[in-house]
Amino acid sequence: MTPFSNLSESQVDLLKEVGNIGSGNAATSLSMLIGDKIDMKIPTVRIVGYDEMMDLVGGPDALITAIFLRIEGDTPGNMFFVLSPEETVNFIEQMTGQEDFSVGQPPYDEMALSALEEAGNILAGSYLSALSDFLKLSVQPSVPVLTIDMAAAILTEGLIEISQFGDYAIIIETVIDNHGKKQKQIKGHFFLLPDPDSFEKIFNKLGVADQ
Repeated sequence: MTPFSNLSESQVDLLKEVGNIGSGNAATSLSMLIGDKIDMKIPTVRIVGYDEMMDLVGGPDALITAIFLRIEGDTPGNMFFVLSPEETVNFIEQMTGQEDFSVGQPPYDEMALSALEEAGNILAGSYLSALSDFLKLSVQPSVPVLTIDMAAAILTEGLIEISQFGDYAIIIETVIDNHGKKQKQIKGHFFLLPDPDSFEKIFNKLGVADQ
């Protein structure tokens, strides 16, 4: 049985609270980055397996944008911020004003990709900082790497290290609201995949006993 099987509703709420704290910090930083008011919400936090991860992004053959970071420190692991092609285009438009970006038409504009990487870095850094403060753990993100590819090609690579544990991930659904002129809501997903040795530390901090 995995520790995920033992998570109570209150413990999932703790993970959601971590997400809410991180999203508040990220919204402030993103607002400063684009010069417009940004609100962020965390509708759900879930524990899912590999198949459900793929369903969330539209299936293994779906084209996605993913910003990958390696987590180092007390609880090493992998983190992905995943956007659909439509959400990617909307996000880039809000950050840069560029209206002709297309995920399906490489080569991609370097300024647009750089802005997206920076936003992903802000988002991931804010979540990890909240996780670190909340659980009293020291964690640091690596430099973000942006990839546009099929979901299976991107996510399977990140699951290799934890496959022996059961291919589970913590999913933080994130909704970004721009109340400026564009008024477009962007929905993305954070996939947090701790290494096998990191699970025990995280769940011990949440008061979950491994059975």
